[in-house]
Amino acid sequence: MASTKESDNTSDTPSSPKNVYKDPDDGRQRFLLELEFVQCLANPTYIHYLAQNRYFEDEAFIGYLKYLQYWQRPEYLKFIMYPHCLYFLELLQNANFRNAMAHPANKEVAHRQQFFFWKNYRNNRLKFILPKPPPEEVPTPAPPPPASAPPQQSLPASNIAMTTAPPAPASTHSPMPYGLPSGSALAKNDMRNTGIDRRKRKHERSLN
Repeated sequence: MASTKESDNTSDTPSSPKNVYKDPDDGRQRFLLELEFVQCLANPTYIHYLAQNRYFEDEAFIGYLKYLQYWQRPEYLKFIMYPHCLYFLELLQNANFRNAMAHPANKEVAHRQQFFFWKNYRNNRLKFILPKPPPEEVPTPAPPPPASAPPQQSLPASNIAMTTAPPAPASTHSPMPYGLPSGSALAKNDMRNTGIDRRKRKHERSLN
């Protein structure tokens, strides 16, 4: 009875596979091959080659591309040297992108955009990463002192007395010749009287 029960239990349990593939080097060779293939996807020309050779029409190959998404996990991401390959791997999950990469013009567009990204990404990124220096403080000029009147020097009393003119007299005598007083008629008639006397003398002489 015990033997029959054991045979029944063994028949119910699924049989374990006998031939299980095991990497001889613990998966090292497989790891390197998949890493190399994933990083080849960073080249738009290689993706164009796969599209033209109809690799993207194979369902097994599409499933392989989905399987390779494990490289986006942090424990595998550190081995990637060309991060663009992960971006193109994500795009290859879309059928429209796979069909578009079969055209040479689209391949050139992808390659040109990739070049511009490599050219400008570092400079654009440093603008946001590097700390900006603080703006230089412009020294404000000091306000000018208020204009003050020059101090007036006080003159001594002696100088003030010298600079002031003496008051004019009430009545001034004009300097007339011979020292005659003003208002006298002699000064006006003096010349006339002497002329008359001379004429008289000449007349008297002519009579004699």
